[in-house]
Amino acid sequence: MTTGPSWRWERVNPEGLKPVGGRPPLGEYLSSLWRRRHFIVADSRARVSSTGRQMFLGQAWLVLKPVLEAAVYMIIFGLVLKQNRGIENFLGYLVIGVFLFQYTTRSLTSGGTAVINGKSLIHAFSFPRASLPIAVVIRETISMFPVLLAMVALILVIPPGAKVSTLWFLFPLVFILQFIFNFGIAMIAARLVAYARDVTHLLNLMARFWFYGSAVFFSYDRFIDSPTMLTFIQLNPLFMVLDMSRDLLLYERLPEITSWLKLSGWAAASFLIGLIFFWRGEETYGRDS
Repeated sequence: MTTGPSWRWERVNPEGLKPVGGRPPLGEYLSSLWRRRHFIVADSRARVSSTGRQMFLGQAWLVLKPVLEAAVYMIIFGLVLKQNRGIENFLGYLVIGVFLFQYTTRSLTSGGTAVINGKSLIHAFSFPRASLPIAVVIRETISMFPVLLAMVALILVIPPGAKVSTLWFLFPLVFILQFIFNFGIAMIAARLVAYARDVTHLLNLMARFWFYGSAVFFSYDRFIDSPTMLTFIQLNPLFMVLDMSRDLLLYERLPEITSWLKLSGWAAASFLIGLIFFWRGEETYGRDS
């Protein structure tokens, strides 16, 4: 005679159990990110290597795209509209503006879609979701190395040509601050787009508005008479990046200490706000609507 299975209730101690996909404390979250740093960097390198594989010129487009865009702006705003008047070494001014601004633009827009593009990974594995926008910024940074080399070559060879000076050794510090700033805005954008995909369109509009508001191809001094408005514009972190880079690479001028402090403040604030803002939404990423 067979009997059915016997059932017995057991009391389970819930101590130490954590919900899957839950938000850990911030310190534990940062520690988890640090343990995965090698994977994040390796993944970023692999994605850079795969860029442009299906295009005839492949990775050459990393450099060709900003070069061609700079040429377009030079023709329209330099030759046609004559916006180069009063700007010393306008071509070098324009090249630095276009190349460095695109680095932040790509970090913002690509970072914004990092979570929704990584949804399959989120469903399959348990890991700190901030890895996704961080990997995007690292990928864009690795992609910038050949672009920076091309930028330096162009400002050296295009007349009147920049002069190499000891101040050039300070440019990496400006780039590092821009790198940290990009981390913050990428994490902010990633959470916003994860909440509402329509935000991607707003990010593109914001990037375009930001482009015209950062003196990429003209100087504000010619158009704005109000000291208050000019000061407000000069607080733009991308304006600071471009202005300080031009001082170091083109004009052999050491940026004022206030510029270094302001840009450092922007970088630190962006990173901290972006990290905390993204971390607070950790439990919501990857949920199907």
